[in-house]
Amino acid sequence: MGAERLRGMCLEFKGAEEEFPFGRNPDLSTFKVGGKIFAFSVLTDPPPLHVSLKCDPELAIRLRAEHPAIVPGYHLNKRHWNTVTLDGSLPETMVRDLIEDSYDLVVAQLPKLQRLKLDWPGQRPEEA
Repeated sequence: MGAERLRGMCLEFKGAEEEFPFGRNPDLSTFKVGGKIFAFSVLTDPPPLHVSLKCDPELAIRLRAEHPAIVPGYHLNKRHWNTVTLDGSLPETMVRDLIEDSYDLVVAQLPKLQRLKLDWPGQRPEEA
């Protein structure tokens, strides 16, 4: 998967934005929703690209055991973050699902008003 495809996947979610907040690492793209990061990647690196994504801790352990391309988050809280190598060993649909799961985990922690503004499918009607 190339840099533009990864960027496109991360930005397809409502309210998603790309920022470069780290002066010491200006090539590090951060993808945020509601001001909170759900994905990190250096999109200028030569292939294969790597993307770090939030993940439910129990699922993170299972994914790491099942897929060599998924490892604990590099320089991140290894309980909540995975780093995924985009070397073609994972189906693109799986990568997109992992990005969506990360986005959903972040949105779920946003204040109710922000979730409603995003028209997030995870917002249950009884919570509205």
